[in-house]
Amino acid sequence: MPNSHKHSRRLFLSRAARLALVGAVLPVARPALAALPNARSLDFDHTHTGERLSVVFAVGNHYVPDALITLNHFLRDHYSGEVGTIDPQLFELLYKTRQELGSDQAFQVISGYRCATTNSRLRNSRGGGVARQSLHMHGQAIDVRIPGVPLSDLRDAATSLKAGGVGFYPRDKFVHVDTGKVRYW
Repeated sequence: MPNSHKHSRRLFLSRAARLALVGAVLPVARPALAALPNARSLDFDHTHTGERLSVVFAVGNHYVPDALITLNHFLRDHYSGEVGTIDPQLFELLYKTRQELGSDQAFQVISGYRCATTNSRLRNSRGGGVARQSLHMHGQAIDVRIPGVPLSDLRDAATSLKAGGVGFYPRDKFVHVDTGKVRYW
């Protein structure tokens, strides 16, 4: 019986490894991922493209590769169409911010990734309100708001995490969040 037990265990582990490999290669439906313990999801409405996205970006300590690709495309430079690579820590920051707020509303995206050309053009046309070395160009920043949530509450929730930069733009109706140094303006 002990050999039979070892054989069963090996067979189980072998099958489990194959299933894990298949799971890593084949996309898993959002409802299936969302049902997993420690699944983290985000919802977005893009104010410039009109696109909407609801995505599970991580489960436990692992990011979902297809979700990151989808998010990179969704948060592309809406002026040029150029797709950048977004820092996954930015998604963690948004997720935690929404938890702090106790909200399940989608983030409205004003600006995600920006290519250098777009950043330069905006910098020259907006009276200096755009940083020369903006973290948007490195996929480390996003400008957002949440319907029904006062901007000051969104700012305070992001600030309380002490996980990056938070800029408050009440006139333009958004909060800037980034994964750079901790700072506030």
